[in-house]
Amino acid sequence: MSGGRWLVRMSDLVRGIQRGSPEPTTPEPPPAVRPPAPPEGGAPRSPVRFPQEPVAPPARVPPKPEAAPAAKAKAPPSEKAAQEKPEQLFSELLAFTGRLPGLAGDGREFPWEPYQRLLGRAIRSLEESADLFWLANNPPASGVEYLAAHLNSVGILSLRIGIGLGYDREGLLDLGLAAFVFDVGMAGLPGGLLAKGESLSGEDLATYQTHVRLSADIVRRWAPPRSDVIEAVLQHHERENGRGYPLGLAGSAIHANAKVIGLMDTYMRLIFPRPPGRRLQPYEAIRQIVSSKHEDFPPPVIKALLAEISIFPPRTVVKLNTGEVGRVIAVNRSHPLRPTVEILADSKGVPLLEPKILDLSEAPFIYVTGPVQEGGS
Repeated sequence: MSGGRWLVRMSDLVRGIQRGSPEPTTPEPPPAVRPPAPPEGGAPRSPVRFPQEPVAPPARVPPKPEAAPAAKAKAPPSEKAAQEKPEQLFSELLAFTGRLPGLAGDGREFPWEPYQRLLGRAIRSLEESADLFWLANNPPASGVEYLAAHLNSVGILSLRIGIGLGYDREGLLDLGLAAFVFDVGMAGLPGGLLAKGESLSGEDLATYQTHVRLSADIVRRWAPPRSDVIEAVLQHHERENGRGYPLGLAGSAIHANAKVIGLMDTYMRLIFPRPPGRRLQPYEAIRQIVSSKHEDFPPPVIKALLAEISIFPPRTVVKLNTGEVGRVIAVNRSHPLRPTVEILADSKGVPLLEPKILDLSEAPFIYVTGPVQEGGS
């Protein structure tokens, strides 16, 4: 199928999600969302409602400068977080997720306080920019264990989506506490089973699905500071239509954080599956989520993912209706199909001596016809 024909169908799918939602000229962020903790005794929780549209985090107002002391004081940790390199923070988060199987097996006390400080730095970084988010969209480095890389990427992506959904700082901390540990029970499954990939059936599938309760049991033994953590871990494979597991919950019965983690888990397993699964490009993963999994997750969470990833994420090489070829350098949160593109070659395929930048949201008659595949168009 040609790139142009595919684009028409994808446009219909994306617009189908957004149909009926008028686009205000100056959107105002909805009130902060903080998923409530369940009451004691197992009583039903109040439904958690997501904002209708994903929004960008509110503008940060810098604190007023204070008089400089005689001796230069060290910046407090909260200020250092904004200055640190995303690559260093990514490495620290990856080192943490790499320790989880060992912590699950040796019975040591879980380091919740250091973990929460690390989460605070990640939240601040993701509020400041999307750099850490895009690092998590890269392939795992050679030699990095799959589970550690997967937990790290899902955790980072979940926090960024939580920001887009309007979570406040406490809500983001709740989300992060579960999002980096949600699949730790995978370490207890037989290695031969995982080597088969995820196309399992019968007894193998039943064994695979036990990883959810294994994960919840491990996290429960670690005694998390918030009970929502266990609930989100246990429910991350529940689905909006009631077709998930292990409890078959649906709709508002599923914890809001479990819905976010579940979608990020699905997305990452599509673009970087456990070997020998077939890897999809990000735009292919988005297409599959929108077309075949839209009943599994609530529309606001899918929209928040679309706002971040877009059909054509940064670094995707695309062809325009003018015949020009360019590389996506920025996503347009309000118009996922109209990114900012760096034009690399003219309509005849001749490389430009000086690439030019084109914001497609400001060029209504120019649009992307499709991605340029490796080795062709």
